[in-house]
Amino acid sequence: MNIQDIMTTNVVTLCKTDTVAEAAKLMRQHRIGSIPVCENGKPVGVVTDRDIAIRAVAGGKDNSTKLEDVMSKSVIIGTPEMDVDRASQLMSTNQIRRLPIVDNESIVGIVALGDVAVKSELQHEAEEALNHISQPSKPEIQ
Repeated sequence: MNIQDIMTTNVVTLCKTDTVAEAAKLMRQHRIGSIPVCENGKPVGVVTDRDIAIRAVAGGKDNSTKLEDVMSKSVIIGTPEMDVDRASQLMSTNQIRRLPIVDNESIVGIVALGDVAVKSELQHEAEEALNHISQPSKPEIQ
């Protein structure tokens, strides 16, 4: 099964010049925990609710802080044709719960660990990925 069979196609995105406040409002509105940050449709980062809590709030920044100052700049991406097993491994290895899907350098979808989990034949892959994602990672040094 390919990623395009299970990905969400209506992806909320922001620009790196948008603010932490705008990101938080969109997260609340859409009930999501991460938003790809794009330039001309191409992902250049990801901002998560954790980024906002740790890098912005705990870091003493205010709501007008630009996303480029708090976003994760390393973006792991998948492609629509990617096999779901491969995507699950990629998420597991990189300890991420959401994988932006890119085609021709533009974001076309996103796959969450939950998308993988709801497919019964993929439940084992989701459990394995969650196991690895939930492991403590090395602290990010800035």
